[in-house]
Amino acid sequence: MLWAKTQSHAKFNLATSGVGPFPLHDLPVTIAQLEINDDSAYGYAPLQHAIAKKCGVDPDCVVAVAGTSMANHLAMATLIDPGDEVLIEQPTYELLTSTLLYLGAALRTFVRDEDNGYALDPAEVRRAITPTTKLIVLTNLHNPSSVLASDSVLREIGDLACAVGARVLVDEVYLDAVYTDTPKTSYHLGPEFIVTTSLTKVYGLSGLRCGWILAKARPGFVPCGG
Repeated sequence: MLWAKTQSHAKFNLATSGVGPFPLHDLPVTIAQLEINDDSAYGYAPLQHAIAKKCGVDPDCVVAVAGTSMANHLAMATLIDPGDEVLIEQPTYELLTSTLLYLGAALRTFVRDEDNGYALDPAEVRRAITPTTKLIVLTNLHNPSSVLASDSVLREIGDLACAVGARVLVDEVYLDAVYTDTPKTSYHLGPEFIVTTSLTKVYGLSGLRCGWILAKARPGFVPCGG
């Protein structure tokens, strides 16, 4: 990641996820419509509501952050303590692993097998999960293979998590790359699911650093549908 951020100067740079600069005067909006200087004690309200509308959630369930990597860091830091057992897919996005190690997690892995098309297999999760697992970490679309996990498979993962009192963190930064019949966010599958994403990858708007976490608001929270 350090090399990709600082040392890559190729004409066609596949290590970056942004787009070239775009002049504001080419956008079909006025300066008044770009007003952002308003109350932001818990995030800029128009942005919070726009994200909530896009995702079909209550605005109170949206936490705006600076990109998906920060979203993952904050979500993980909230969900686990040093020494907690975390189950993560393999292969996966390297920053997920390094962030968990930085936070002091005890990592266990489950395989997304190349011979099985890197499909998310609940049987592999079942083999790896233990009674002390606190968090399961996934990407959907899978990073690096781009395989889509179905709602039914994700529900099975959620059920496995609930059985041991764990949560499921799903990085969905590439999900909107499913341009036809785009799936709903896995947030809707149950309160055990926490979702992270941003406008950086699919939309190429890395300069905005616009990311968010979707999580069940604490008042009235009922874990694992119980």
